[in-house]
Amino acid sequence: MKTFEDDLKRLEELTAAIKQSDISLEDALKDFEEGIKLAKGMEKELDSIESKIQILMNAPAEEPAEEASKPKKAKAKKEDEGPTLELFNPSNEITGTRNG
Repeated sequence: MKTFEDDLKRLEELTAAIKQSDISLEDALKDFEEGIKLAKGMEKELDSIESKIQILMNAPAEEPAEEASKPKKAKAKKEDEGPTLELFNPSNEITGTRNG
């Protein structure tokens, strides 16, 4: 089974072949067509991987067994909001005016 790495290596080989000065126009076109097909397939694979990562990043974390048995506290933030880092939480910003 061909892997992403195998496809990348083949794409690099095709690129190097096209850059050679002694390649015929027909061979260069054939290599270019193969390279385009490989690149499109690799792009689809990367899109699929990115989608899986987004799903994993947005999935709720599993609770440890002892935490799952405790009663749940009311959440302060809405369920439809994505995860936030406290470092960048806008409610923690210091606001004020400058006297001058």
